[in-house]
Amino acid sequence: MDFFKQKLEDYLNDYNNRRMKEKLKGLPPALHRQQALSVA
Repeated sequence: MDFFKQKLEDYLNDYNNRRMKEKLKGLPPALHRQQALSVA
């Protein structure tokens, strides 16, 4: 179970922090969200 949990955490970290989205102006989703909240 620990192996699955670690792999899931790794995937979610990659998905939110490393994956660049062209739609988000080349930013990862977490950084884009952070910038949007700081402007508001």
